[in-house]
Amino acid sequence: MRKIAKHLNLQRLIVGLAILSAGVMLANAVFAAYQVQREQLINNALESNRVYAHKLAQTTHNFLVSTQQQLEYSARAIGAGGIGSGVDSAEAHRLQSQTNAFNSVVVVDNQGRVTASSPTLPQIDGQVLSSLANSLAIASRAPLVSNPYVSATGKLVLTISQPIFDPSGGYQGYISASIHLKEPNVLHTLLGTHYYRDGSYLYVVGQDGKLLYHPEPDRVGESALKNEVVKAVSRGEAGAMPTINSHGVHMLAGYAPIPAVHWGIVSQRPVEATLRPLTRLMNTVLLNAAPLGILSLLLIWVVSRRISRPLWQLASTAQNSDVSQAILTVTAVDTWYYEADELQKAVLISFNAFNDRIGRLDQAVLTDPLTGLLNRRGLERALGFLSNSGTRFAIIALDIDHFKKVNDRHGHEVGDGVIAGVADLMRQNSRAEDVLCRIGGEEFLLLLPDVSAETAEFVAERLRRSIHDHAFPIVGSITVSMGVSHFPETHEDADHAIRQADKALYKAKGEGRDRVVSYRRRRADR
Repeated sequence: MRKIAKHLNLQRLIVGLAILSAGVMLANAVFAAYQVQREQLINNALESNRVYAHKLAQTTHNFLVSTQQQLEYSARAIGAGGIGSGVDSAEAHRLQSQTNAFNSVVVVDNQGRVTASSPTLPQIDGQVLSSLANSLAIASRAPLVSNPYVSATGKLVLTISQPIFDPSGGYQGYISASIHLKEPNVLHTLLGTHYYRDGSYLYVVGQDGKLLYHPEPDRVGESALKNEVVKAVSRGEAGAMPTINSHGVHMLAGYAPIPAVHWGIVSQRPVEATLRPLTRLMNTVLLNAAPLGILSLLLIWVVSRRISRPLWQLASTAQNSDVSQAILTVTAVDTWYYEADELQKAVLISFNAFNDRIGRLDQAVLTDPLTGLLNRRGLERALGFLSNSGTRFAIIALDIDHFKKVNDRHGHEVGDGVIAGVADLMRQNSRAEDVLCRIGGEEFLLLLPDVSAETAEFVAERLRRSIHDHAFPIVGSITVSMGVSHFPETHEDADHAIRQADKALYKAKGEGRDRVVSYRRRRADR
Protein backbone atom coordinates (compact mmCIF):
# COMPACT_ATOMS: atom_id res chain seq x y z
CA MET A 1 0.00 0.00 0.00
CA ARG A 2 2.87 2.33 0.87
CA LYS A 3 4.47 1.61 -2.52
CA ILE A 4 1.28 2.70 -4.35
CA ALA A 5 1.06 5.87 -2.25
CA LYS A 6 4.71 6.62 -2.99
CA HIS A 7 3.97 6.71 -6.75
CA LEU A 8 0.86 8.87 -6.49
CA ASN A 9 1.52 12.51 -7.41
CA LEU A 10 -1.13 14.83 -6.03
CA GLN A 11 -0.10 17.71 -8.26
CA ARG A 12 -0.53 15.62 -11.42
CA LEU A 13 -3.89 14.31 -10.18
CA ILE A 14 -5.17 17.84 -9.56
CA VAL A 15 -3.92 19.15 -12.91
CA GLY A 16 -5.25 16.09 -14.74
CA LEU A 17 -8.67 16.40 -13.10
CA ALA A 18 -8.76 20.14 -13.89
CA ILE A 19 -7.88 19.52 -17.54
CA LEU A 20 -10.51 16.78 -17.81
CA SER A 21 -13.22 18.97 -16.23
CA ALA A 22 -12.28 21.95 -18.35
CA GLY A 23 -12.24 19.84 -21.50
CA VAL A 24 -15.67 18.34 -20.81
CA MET A 25 -17.20 21.74 -20.05
CA LEU A 26 -15.59 23.33 -23.07
CA ALA A 27 -16.72 20.51 -25.36
CA ASN A 28 -20.25 20.68 -23.96
CA ALA A 29 -20.42 24.47 -24.33
CA VAL A 30 -19.05 24.45 -27.87
CA PHE A 31 -21.31 21.55 -28.92
CA ALA A 32 -24.43 23.21 -27.50
CA ALA A 33 -23.54 26.53 -29.12
CA TYR A 34 -22.86 24.77 -32.42
CA GLN A 35 -26.20 22.96 -32.40
CA VAL A 36 -28.21 26.11 -31.64
CA GLN A 37 -26.35 28.21 -34.22
CA ARG A 38 -26.62 25.44 -36.80
CA GLU A 39 -30.41 25.25 -36.43
CA GLN A 40 -30.67 29.04 -36.64
CA LEU A 41 -28.51 29.23 -39.78
CA ILE A 42 -30.50 26.49 -41.52
CA ASN A 43 -33.83 28.10 -40.63
CA ASN A 44 -32.58 31.50 -41.81
CA ALA A 45 -31.32 30.02 -45.09
CA LEU A 46 -34.63 28.25 -45.71
CA GLU A 47 -36.57 31.45 -45.05
CA SER A 48 -34.21 33.53 -47.23
CA ASN A 49 -34.59 31.11 -50.13
CA ARG A 50 -38.37 31.07 -49.70
CA VAL A 51 -38.53 34.87 -49.80
CA TYR A 52 -36.12 35.02 -52.73
CA ALA A 53 -38.14 32.47 -54.71
CA HIS A 54 -41.35 34.36 -53.92
CA LYS A 55 -39.87 37.66 -55.16
CA LEU A 56 -38.62 36.09 -58.39
CA ALA A 57 -41.95 34.32 -58.89
CA GLN A 58 -43.73 37.65 -58.55
CA THR A 59 -41.31 39.29 -61.00
CA THR A 60 -41.82 36.49 -63.53
CA HIS A 61 -45.60 36.65 -63.00
CA ASN A 62 -45.56 40.39 -63.73
CA PHE A 63 -43.47 39.82 -66.85
CA LEU A 64 -45.87 37.19 -68.19
CA VAL A 65 -48.89 39.40 -67.50
CA SER A 66 -47.12 42.24 -69.32
CA THR A 67 -46.32 39.90 -72.21
CA GLN A 68 -49.93 38.84 -72.54
CA GLN A 69 -50.94 42.50 -72.56
CA GLN A 70 -48.50 43.23 -75.38
CA LEU A 71 -49.81 40.29 -77.38
CA GLU A 72 -53.38 41.40 -76.71
CA TYR A 73 -52.59 44.85 -78.11
CA SER A 74 -51.07 43.35 -81.27
CA ALA A 75 -54.02 40.91 -81.60
CA ARG A 76 -56.47 43.83 -81.60
CA ALA A 77 -54.44 45.67 -84.24
CA ILE A 78 -54.28 42.58 -86.48
CA GLY A 79 -57.97 41.86 -85.92
CA ALA A 80 -58.87 45.37 -87.03
CA GLY A 81 -56.76 45.14 -90.22
CA GLY A 82 -57.32 41.46 -90.92
CA ILE A 83 -54.91 38.53 -91.16
CA GLY A 84 -53.06 38.60 -94.50
CA SER A 85 -53.48 42.36 -94.94
CA GLY A 86 -49.87 43.10 -94.02
CA VAL A 87 -50.80 44.28 -90.55
CA ASP A 88 -50.00 40.86 -89.16
CA SER A 89 -46.47 40.93 -90.57
CA ALA A 90 -45.92 44.50 -89.36
CA GLU A 91 -47.14 43.67 -85.86
CA ALA A 92 -45.01 40.53 -85.67
CA HIS A 93 -41.87 42.48 -86.62
CA ARG A 94 -42.75 45.36 -84.31
CA LEU A 95 -43.44 43.09 -81.34
CA GLN A 96 -40.29 41.04 -81.85
CA SER A 97 -38.02 44.05 -82.43
CA GLN A 98 -39.29 46.32 -79.63
CA THR A 99 -38.40 43.86 -76.87
CA ASN A 100 -35.84 41.12 -76.30
CA ALA A 101 -38.40 39.08 -74.37
CA PHE A 102 -39.22 36.70 -77.27
CA ASN A 103 -37.03 34.59 -79.52
CA SER A 104 -39.66 34.71 -82.26
CA VAL A 105 -43.23 35.85 -83.02
CA VAL A 106 -45.66 34.19 -85.45
CA VAL A 107 -49.19 34.93 -86.63
CA VAL A 108 -51.38 31.90 -87.41
CA ASP A 109 -54.81 31.91 -89.07
CA ASN A 110 -57.81 29.90 -87.90
CA GLN A 111 -56.70 26.93 -90.04
CA GLY A 112 -53.34 26.74 -88.27
CA ARG A 113 -51.41 28.25 -91.21
CA VAL A 114 -48.51 30.64 -90.46
CA THR A 115 -49.20 34.00 -92.18
CA ALA A 116 -46.32 36.02 -90.70
CA SER A 117 -43.20 35.45 -88.62
CA SER A 118 -40.42 37.52 -87.07
CA PRO A 119 -37.64 36.90 -87.57
CA THR A 120 -38.73 35.43 -90.87
CA LEU A 121 -38.85 31.63 -90.64
CA PRO A 122 -38.98 30.24 -94.25
CA GLN A 123 -39.36 26.67 -92.99
CA ILE A 124 -42.78 27.42 -91.45
CA ASP A 125 -44.08 30.48 -93.34
CA GLY A 126 -47.26 29.45 -95.18
CA GLN A 127 -47.19 26.02 -93.51
CA VAL A 128 -49.94 24.49 -91.37
CA LEU A 129 -48.59 23.84 -87.88
CA SER A 130 -49.22 20.42 -86.38
CA SER A 131 -47.99 20.98 -82.82
CA LEU A 132 -50.16 20.34 -79.79
CA ALA A 133 -49.72 23.99 -78.77
CA ASN A 134 -51.17 25.10 -82.12
CA SER A 135 -54.15 22.76 -81.74
CA LEU A 136 -54.83 23.96 -78.18
CA ALA A 137 -54.57 27.63 -79.18
CA ILE A 138 -57.11 27.20 -82.02
CA ALA A 139 -59.41 25.00 -79.93
CA SER A 140 -59.43 27.22 -76.83
CA ARG A 141 -59.61 30.60 -78.65
CA ALA A 142 -58.27 32.08 -75.41
CA PRO A 143 -54.92 33.34 -74.04
CA LEU A 144 -52.66 30.35 -73.53
CA VAL A 145 -49.18 29.49 -72.24
CA SER A 146 -48.06 26.12 -73.60
CA ASN A 147 -46.01 23.37 -72.02
CA PRO A 148 -42.52 22.89 -73.51
CA TYR A 149 -42.52 21.11 -76.90
CA VAL A 150 -40.27 20.62 -79.92
CA SER A 151 -41.35 23.10 -82.61
CA ALA A 152 -41.41 22.68 -86.39
CA THR A 153 -37.98 24.34 -86.43
CA GLY A 154 -36.60 21.60 -84.18
CA LYS A 155 -36.19 23.81 -81.09
CA LEU A 156 -37.46 23.18 -77.58
CA VAL A 157 -39.88 26.04 -77.02
CA LEU A 158 -42.84 27.24 -75.03
CA THR A 159 -45.31 29.71 -76.50
CA ILE A 160 -47.51 32.50 -75.18
CA SER A 161 -50.47 33.03 -77.49
CA GLN A 162 -53.37 35.49 -77.78
CA PRO A 163 -56.49 34.93 -79.95
CA ILE A 164 -57.29 37.33 -82.82
CA PHE A 165 -60.89 38.40 -83.43
CA ASP A 166 -62.22 40.70 -86.16
CA PRO A 167 -64.32 43.76 -85.17
CA SER A 168 -67.51 41.70 -85.41
CA GLY A 169 -66.13 39.05 -83.03
CA GLY A 170 -65.24 36.43 -85.63
CA TYR A 171 -62.24 34.23 -84.75
CA GLN A 172 -59.35 34.80 -87.22
CA GLY A 173 -56.48 32.94 -85.56
CA TYR A 174 -53.84 33.85 -82.99
CA ILE A 175 -50.54 35.60 -82.47
CA SER A 176 -47.88 33.65 -80.60
CA ALA A 177 -44.56 34.62 -78.98
CA SER A 178 -42.08 31.82 -78.41
CA ILE A 179 -39.27 31.39 -75.90
CA HIS A 180 -36.48 28.99 -76.97
CA LEU A 181 -35.68 27.18 -73.74
CA LYS A 182 -32.18 25.95 -74.67
CA GLU A 183 -31.04 29.32 -76.02
CA PRO A 184 -30.50 32.68 -74.30
CA ASN A 185 -33.98 33.92 -73.46
CA VAL A 186 -35.92 36.14 -71.10
CA LEU A 187 -35.76 33.56 -68.29
CA HIS A 188 -31.97 33.92 -68.35
CA THR A 189 -32.43 37.68 -68.08
CA LEU A 190 -34.90 37.45 -65.21
CA LEU A 191 -33.31 34.59 -63.29
CA GLY A 192 -29.76 34.15 -64.50
CA THR A 193 -28.16 36.65 -62.11
CA HIS A 194 -27.72 35.02 -58.71
CA TYR A 195 -26.07 36.80 -55.81
CA TYR A 196 -24.19 33.84 -54.37
CA ARG A 197 -21.10 32.07 -55.69
CA ASP A 198 -21.22 29.17 -53.27
CA GLY A 199 -23.13 26.54 -55.23
CA SER A 200 -26.51 28.27 -54.86
CA TYR A 201 -28.76 28.34 -57.89
CA LEU A 202 -32.37 28.45 -58.93
CA TYR A 203 -34.50 26.81 -61.59
CA VAL A 204 -38.01 26.97 -63.05
CA VAL A 205 -40.41 24.05 -63.58
CA GLY A 206 -43.68 23.86 -65.45
CA GLN A 207 -46.95 22.52 -64.09
CA ASP A 208 -45.97 19.09 -65.38
CA GLY A 209 -42.70 19.18 -63.44
CA LYS A 210 -40.43 19.66 -66.47
CA LEU A 211 -37.50 22.05 -66.22
CA LEU A 212 -38.08 25.32 -68.11
CA TYR A 213 -34.92 27.01 -66.88
CA HIS A 214 -31.84 25.52 -65.23
CA PRO A 215 -28.18 26.59 -64.90
CA GLU A 216 -27.31 23.32 -66.68
CA PRO A 217 -28.88 23.93 -70.14
CA ASP A 218 -28.81 20.23 -71.08
CA ARG A 219 -31.33 19.51 -68.31
CA VAL A 220 -33.97 21.89 -69.71
CA GLY A 221 -37.03 19.89 -70.73
CA GLU A 222 -36.19 17.08 -68.30
CA SER A 223 -38.79 15.96 -65.74
CA ALA A 224 -37.83 16.66 -62.12
CA LEU A 225 -40.90 15.24 -60.39
CA LYS A 226 -38.78 12.83 -58.34
CA ASN A 227 -37.76 15.84 -56.26
CA GLU A 228 -40.17 16.54 -53.37
CA VAL A 229 -39.68 20.29 -53.78
CA VAL A 230 -40.72 20.10 -57.45
CA LYS A 231 -43.76 18.01 -56.52
CA ALA A 232 -44.83 20.63 -53.99
CA VAL A 233 -44.36 23.68 -56.21
CA SER A 234 -46.04 21.88 -59.14
CA ARG A 235 -49.11 21.58 -56.90
CA GLY A 236 -49.06 25.35 -56.48
CA GLU A 237 -47.59 25.27 -52.96
CA ALA A 238 -45.04 27.72 -51.55
CA GLY A 239 -42.59 27.08 -48.73
CA ALA A 240 -39.13 25.77 -47.90
CA MET A 241 -37.61 22.39 -47.09
CA PRO A 242 -34.27 20.53 -47.12
CA THR A 243 -33.74 18.41 -50.21
CA ILE A 244 -31.09 16.54 -52.20
CA ASN A 245 -30.37 17.64 -55.76
CA SER A 246 -29.65 15.42 -58.74
CA HIS A 247 -25.92 15.36 -57.88
CA GLY A 248 -26.57 14.08 -54.35
CA VAL A 249 -25.80 17.44 -52.71
CA HIS A 250 -27.84 18.34 -49.63
CA MET A 251 -29.61 21.62 -50.32
CA LEU A 252 -31.88 24.08 -48.49
CA ALA A 253 -34.63 25.00 -50.94
CA GLY A 254 -37.28 27.70 -51.02
CA TYR A 255 -40.03 27.53 -53.62
CA ALA A 256 -42.96 29.60 -54.85
CA PRO A 257 -45.54 29.25 -57.67
CA ILE A 258 -46.06 31.69 -60.54
CA PRO A 259 -49.86 32.15 -60.53
CA ALA A 260 -50.19 33.40 -64.10
CA VAL A 261 -48.91 30.17 -65.67
CA HIS A 262 -48.79 27.58 -62.84
CA TRP A 263 -45.01 27.38 -63.06
CA GLY A 264 -42.79 27.17 -60.02
CA ILE A 265 -39.47 28.77 -59.04
CA VAL A 266 -37.02 26.96 -56.75
CA SER A 267 -34.08 28.73 -55.08
CA GLN A 268 -31.65 26.54 -53.19
CA ARG A 269 -28.32 26.74 -51.39
CA PRO A 270 -25.96 23.94 -50.30
CA VAL A 271 -26.13 23.02 -46.62
CA GLU A 272 -22.32 22.99 -46.54
CA ALA A 273 -22.14 26.59 -47.77
CA THR A 274 -24.77 27.65 -45.24
CA LEU A 275 -22.85 26.14 -42.31
CA ARG A 276 -19.39 27.30 -43.44
CA PRO A 277 -19.59 30.54 -41.39
CA LEU A 278 -20.49 28.49 -38.32
CA THR A 279 -17.26 26.50 -38.63
CA ARG A 280 -15.28 29.73 -38.78
CA LEU A 281 -17.20 31.03 -35.75
CA MET A 282 -16.46 27.92 -33.70
CA ASN A 283 -12.77 28.15 -34.60
CA THR A 284 -12.76 31.79 -33.53
CA VAL A 285 -14.45 30.93 -30.22
CA LEU A 286 -11.86 28.24 -29.51
CA LEU A 287 -8.95 30.53 -30.42
CA ASN A 288 -10.31 33.30 -28.20
CA ALA A 289 -10.84 30.86 -25.35
CA ALA A 290 -7.36 29.32 -25.61
CA PRO A 291 -5.40 32.14 -23.86
CA LEU A 292 -7.86 32.24 -20.95
CA GLY A 293 -7.77 28.45 -20.73
CA ILE A 294 -3.97 28.38 -20.77
CA LEU A 295 -3.81 31.09 -18.10
CA SER A 296 -6.26 29.16 -15.93
CA LEU A 297 -4.30 25.92 -16.25
CA LEU A 298 -1.10 27.75 -15.36
CA LEU A 299 -2.78 29.08 -12.23
CA ILE A 300 -3.99 25.56 -11.40
CA TRP A 301 -0.49 24.21 -11.79
CA VAL A 302 0.97 26.88 -9.46
CA VAL A 303 -1.76 26.34 -6.86
CA SER A 304 -1.40 22.56 -7.09
CA ARG A 305 2.31 22.91 -6.32
CA ARG A 306 1.48 24.96 -3.27
CA ILE A 307 -1.08 22.36 -2.22
CA SER A 308 0.98 19.25 -2.89
CA ARG A 309 4.19 20.49 -1.24
CA PRO A 310 2.69 21.10 2.22
CA LEU A 311 0.74 17.81 2.03
CA TRP A 312 3.89 15.93 1.14
CA GLN A 313 5.63 17.60 4.08
CA LEU A 314 2.73 16.66 6.33
CA ALA A 315 2.93 13.05 5.16
CA SER A 316 6.67 12.91 5.85
CA THR A 317 6.20 14.49 9.24
CA ALA A 318 3.41 12.05 10.18
CA GLN A 319 5.65 9.07 9.41
CA ASN A 320 8.35 10.25 11.76
CA SER A 321 6.21 11.69 14.56
CA ASP A 322 4.41 10.14 17.48
CA VAL A 323 0.61 9.80 17.57
CA SER A 324 0.06 13.09 19.40
CA GLN A 325 2.14 15.01 16.92
CA ALA A 326 0.38 13.25 13.99
CA ILE A 327 -3.06 14.31 15.35
CA LEU A 328 -1.90 17.90 15.60
CA THR A 329 -0.50 17.79 12.09
CA VAL A 330 -3.71 16.29 10.56
CA THR A 331 -5.82 18.89 12.39
CA ALA A 332 -3.81 21.57 10.63
CA VAL A 333 -4.93 20.16 7.22
CA ASP A 334 -8.36 21.81 7.53
CA THR A 335 -7.29 24.70 5.31
CA TRP A 336 -6.55 22.25 2.46
CA TYR A 337 -10.25 21.84 1.72
CA TYR A 338 -10.78 25.56 1.54
CA GLU A 339 -7.95 25.96 -0.98
CA ALA A 340 -9.30 23.01 -3.02
CA ASP A 341 -12.72 24.69 -3.14
CA GLU A 342 -11.13 27.94 -4.30
CA LEU A 343 -9.22 26.02 -6.97
CA GLN A 344 -12.46 24.56 -8.24
CA LYS A 345 -13.97 28.05 -8.38
CA ALA A 346 -10.98 29.31 -10.37
CA VAL A 347 -11.54 26.59 -12.96
CA LEU A 348 -15.25 27.37 -13.19
CA ILE A 349 -14.60 31.12 -13.47
CA SER A 350 -12.42 30.52 -16.54
CA PHE A 351 -15.48 29.16 -18.36
CA ASN A 352 -18.07 31.68 -17.22
CA ALA A 353 -17.92 33.26 -20.63
CA PHE A 354 -19.07 30.01 -22.25
CA ASN A 355 -21.88 29.49 -19.74
CA ASP A 356 -23.07 33.04 -20.36
CA ARG A 357 -23.11 32.36 -24.09
CA ILE A 358 -25.19 29.20 -23.61
CA GLY A 359 -27.56 31.16 -21.38
CA ARG A 360 -28.09 33.79 -24.06
CA LEU A 361 -28.62 31.14 -26.70
CA ASP A 362 -31.12 29.33 -24.47
CA GLN A 363 -32.96 32.62 -23.94
CA ALA A 364 -33.10 33.20 -27.71
CA VAL A 365 -34.64 29.74 -28.20
CA LEU A 366 -37.37 30.49 -25.61
CA THR A 367 -38.43 33.95 -26.84
CA ASP A 368 -40.22 35.33 -29.86
CA PRO A 369 -37.78 37.60 -31.79
CA LEU A 370 -40.44 40.12 -32.90
CA THR A 371 -42.06 40.84 -29.53
CA GLY A 372 -39.55 39.59 -26.94
CA LEU A 373 -42.35 37.55 -25.36
CA LEU A 374 -42.01 33.84 -24.60
CA ASN A 375 -42.68 31.46 -27.49
CA ARG A 376 -44.29 28.02 -27.21
CA ARG A 377 -41.08 26.48 -25.81
CA GLY A 378 -40.90 29.23 -23.22
CA LEU A 379 -44.57 28.68 -22.40
CA GLU A 380 -43.98 24.96 -21.83
CA ARG A 381 -41.08 25.69 -19.49
CA ALA A 382 -43.10 28.30 -17.56
CA LEU A 383 -46.06 25.90 -17.27
CA GLY A 384 -43.76 23.21 -15.95
CA PHE A 385 -42.37 25.57 -13.32
CA LEU A 386 -45.81 26.76 -12.20
CA SER A 387 -47.21 23.22 -12.09
CA ASN A 388 -44.22 21.82 -10.16
CA SER A 389 -44.42 24.66 -7.62
CA GLY A 390 -48.17 24.13 -7.11
CA THR A 391 -48.91 27.75 -8.03
CA ARG A 392 -52.50 28.68 -8.89
CA PHE A 393 -52.75 30.94 -11.92
CA ALA A 394 -55.28 32.61 -14.18
CA ILE A 395 -55.12 32.27 -17.97
CA ILE A 396 -55.97 34.95 -20.55
CA ALA A 397 -56.06 33.96 -24.24
CA LEU A 398 -55.87 36.98 -26.59
CA ASP A 399 -56.36 37.24 -30.34
CA ILE A 400 -56.22 40.37 -32.54
CA ASP A 401 -59.52 40.84 -34.38
CA HIS A 402 -59.44 40.93 -38.20
CA PHE A 403 -55.63 40.91 -38.24
CA LYS A 404 -55.52 39.45 -41.74
CA LYS A 405 -57.14 42.64 -43.01
CA VAL A 406 -54.29 44.65 -41.50
CA ASN A 407 -51.71 42.57 -43.38
CA ASP A 408 -53.71 42.58 -46.60
CA ARG A 409 -54.33 46.32 -46.49
CA HIS A 410 -51.06 47.66 -45.09
CA GLY A 411 -48.52 44.86 -45.55
CA HIS A 412 -46.73 42.49 -43.18
CA GLU A 413 -44.29 45.13 -41.94
CA VAL A 414 -47.13 47.23 -40.55
CA GLY A 415 -48.77 44.06 -39.24
CA ASP A 416 -45.56 43.20 -37.38
CA GLY A 417 -45.66 46.69 -35.87
CA VAL A 418 -49.18 46.05 -34.59
CA ILE A 419 -48.12 42.73 -33.04
CA ALA A 420 -45.12 44.39 -31.35
CA GLY A 421 -47.38 47.23 -30.12
CA VAL A 422 -49.86 44.78 -28.59
CA ALA A 423 -46.95 43.04 -26.84
CA ASP A 424 -45.80 46.39 -25.36
CA LEU A 425 -49.31 47.10 -24.07
CA MET A 426 -49.40 43.62 -22.52
CA ARG A 427 -46.19 44.40 -20.67
CA GLN A 428 -47.55 47.77 -19.50
CA ASN A 429 -50.66 46.10 -18.09
CA SER A 430 -48.96 43.18 -16.32
CA ARG A 431 -46.66 42.44 -13.39
CA ALA A 432 -43.05 41.35 -13.48
CA GLU A 433 -44.01 37.81 -12.41
CA ASP A 434 -46.70 37.39 -15.08
CA VAL A 435 -45.90 35.06 -18.00
CA LEU A 436 -46.49 36.73 -21.38
CA CYS A 437 -46.37 34.57 -24.53
CA ARG A 438 -46.88 34.87 -28.25
CA ILE A 439 -48.14 31.45 -29.36
CA GLY A 440 -49.04 32.20 -32.97
CA GLY A 441 -49.23 34.90 -35.60
CA GLU A 442 -51.68 37.21 -33.78
CA GLU A 443 -52.40 34.94 -30.81
CA PHE A 444 -51.11 35.62 -27.29
CA LEU A 445 -51.41 34.00 -23.88
CA LEU A 446 -51.01 35.49 -20.39
CA LEU A 447 -50.47 33.41 -17.23
CA LEU A 448 -51.11 35.37 -14.02
CA PRO A 449 -49.68 33.53 -10.95
CA ASP A 450 -51.64 33.75 -7.68
CA VAL A 451 -54.48 35.68 -9.37
CA SER A 452 -58.15 34.73 -9.06
CA ALA A 453 -60.48 34.35 -12.04
CA GLU A 454 -62.33 37.53 -11.05
CA THR A 455 -59.13 39.57 -10.93
CA ALA A 456 -58.06 38.08 -14.27
CA GLU A 457 -61.33 39.30 -15.80
CA PHE A 458 -60.55 42.79 -14.53
CA VAL A 459 -56.98 42.63 -15.92
CA ALA A 460 -58.25 41.35 -19.27
CA GLU A 461 -60.87 44.10 -19.54
CA ARG A 462 -58.28 46.74 -18.64
CA LEU A 463 -55.92 45.39 -21.30
CA ARG A 464 -58.74 45.23 -23.86
CA ARG A 465 -59.60 48.90 -23.27
CA SER A 466 -55.93 49.88 -23.39
CA ILE A 467 -55.53 48.22 -26.80
CA HIS A 468 -58.84 49.59 -28.06
CA ASP A 469 -57.89 53.16 -27.07
CA HIS A 470 -54.33 52.94 -28.43
CA ALA A 471 -53.57 54.55 -31.81
CA PHE A 472 -51.30 52.20 -33.75
CA PRO A 473 -49.14 53.82 -36.48
CA ILE A 474 -50.83 53.75 -39.91
CA VAL A 475 -53.49 51.25 -38.75
CA GLY A 476 -55.09 53.41 -36.04
CA SER A 477 -57.42 51.60 -33.65
CA ILE A 478 -57.72 47.81 -33.41
CA THR A 479 -59.69 45.48 -31.19
CA VAL A 480 -58.92 42.19 -29.50
CA SER A 481 -60.99 39.29 -28.19
CA MET A 482 -60.07 37.51 -24.94
CA GLY A 483 -60.96 34.36 -23.11
CA VAL A 484 -60.32 33.81 -19.38
CA SER A 485 -59.98 30.56 -17.43
CA HIS A 486 -58.26 29.51 -14.20
CA PHE A 487 -56.07 26.67 -12.96
CA PRO A 488 -57.24 24.80 -10.98
CA GLU A 489 -60.55 26.65 -10.48
CA THR A 490 -62.01 25.79 -13.91
CA HIS A 491 -59.98 22.61 -14.39
CA GLU A 492 -57.30 20.72 -12.45
CA ASP A 493 -55.23 20.06 -15.58
CA ALA A 494 -53.24 23.12 -16.75
CA ASP A 495 -53.33 22.18 -20.45
CA HIS A 496 -57.08 21.68 -20.27
CA ALA A 497 -57.48 25.03 -18.51
CA ILE A 498 -55.61 26.69 -21.40
CA ARG A 499 -57.96 25.02 -23.88
CA GLN A 500 -60.85 26.38 -21.84
CA ALA A 501 -59.42 29.90 -22.27
CA ASP A 502 -59.27 29.23 -26.03
CA LYS A 503 -62.92 28.14 -26.01
CA ALA A 504 -63.87 31.32 -24.19
CA LEU A 505 -61.87 33.29 -26.76
CA TYR A 506 -63.74 31.68 -29.63
CA LYS A 507 -67.00 32.47 -27.85
CA ALA A 508 -65.91 36.11 -27.57
CA LYS A 509 -65.30 36.18 -31.31
CA GLY A 510 -68.63 34.53 -31.99
CA GLU A 511 -70.41 37.14 -29.87
CA GLY A 512 -69.04 40.00 -31.97
CA ARG A 513 -65.37 40.37 -30.93
CA ASP A 514 -63.81 43.24 -28.90
CA ARG A 515 -64.82 41.67 -25.61
CA VAL A 516 -63.73 39.44 -22.73
CA VAL A 517 -65.49 36.12 -22.04
CA SER A 518 -64.81 34.06 -18.90
CA TYR A 519 -65.02 30.30 -19.12
CA ARG A 520 -65.89 30.11 -15.42
CA ARG A 521 -68.88 32.39 -15.81
CA ARG A 522 -70.07 30.54 -18.90
CA ARG A 523 -70.14 27.30 -16.94
CA ALA A 524 -71.81 28.90 -13.93
CA ASP A 525 -74.57 30.38 -16.12
CA ARG A 526 -75.56 26.87 -17.12
